[in-house]
Amino acid sequence: MGQIYLKTDEEIEILRVSCLLVGKTLAEVAKIIVPGVSPLDLDKVADEFIRDHGAKPGFLGYGGFPNTLCTSVNEQVVHGVPTNRPLESGDIVSVDCGVVLNGFWGDSAFTFEVGEVSKEVKKLLEVTKASLYKGIEAAIAGNRTGDIGAAVQNYAENHGYGVVRELVGHGFGKNLHEGPEVPNFGKSGKGKLLKKGMTIAIEPMINLGGKNVKQLDDGWTIVTTDGKPSAHFEHDIAIRNGKAEILSSFESIEAVLKDKV
Repeated sequence: MGQIYLKTDEEIEILRVSCLLVGKTLAEVAKIIVPGVSPLDLDKVADEFIRDHGAKPGFLGYGGFPNTLCTSVNEQVVHGVPTNRPLESGDIVSVDCGVVLNGFWGDSAFTFEVGEVSKEVKKLLEVTKASLYKGIEAAIAGNRTGDIGAAVQNYAENHGYGVVRELVGHGFGKNLHEGPEVPNFGKSGKGKLLKKGMTIAIEPMINLGGKNVKQLDDGWTIVTTDGKPSAHFEHDIAIRNGKAEILSSFESIEAVLKDKV
């Protein structure tokens, strides 16, 4: 995963600008998520919005990835490659976005409902998002990465869901993936020590069924092996004095979703 870089207060403020731009980009995407729209349509909107704000789409070309967004539909967990297949009512789509602005990354994800989704799936989204905030609460200086993972895992598993093991959160800054790794499972008191100045992305990937996943032949898309839906939410945080400070934001996304109801 790479080296751990502690950030200065100034660097954290520069990072915050990148992280907030991701939230605003996801809000633009949220405006057009309706049945009949394709993931490639979402990708085009995000790409234009990021460039219009003087930033660079971070994922485009990263490790050879072909697009600006990762769009993961239903049983796709993460790293879905946008296609022109229209989204249908009842689908869910995790949209993961990264930008580079002023030399620093922002990286956040939100899982959206398309049209009317089942109660079962709606609950999966609610629990996954809540598990993210449980993890954030544990991200304080003096705790360890295992405290974050345990908080996420216990909450999700208490609701009967599978917690993905193979993919983890990560440190970020001038690079998308820095240390430490931040698993969504683990034991309290284990793992890397959390220190003031660390900036990490916490991103629970929670499955309606079992925890097992596999990679598709495209070399990117991760899917649940049982074909059941998976949800994914991601926030960027800074570890400051005594609490985790969320640098990214879902506020503009949630405002758009409220207006659409």
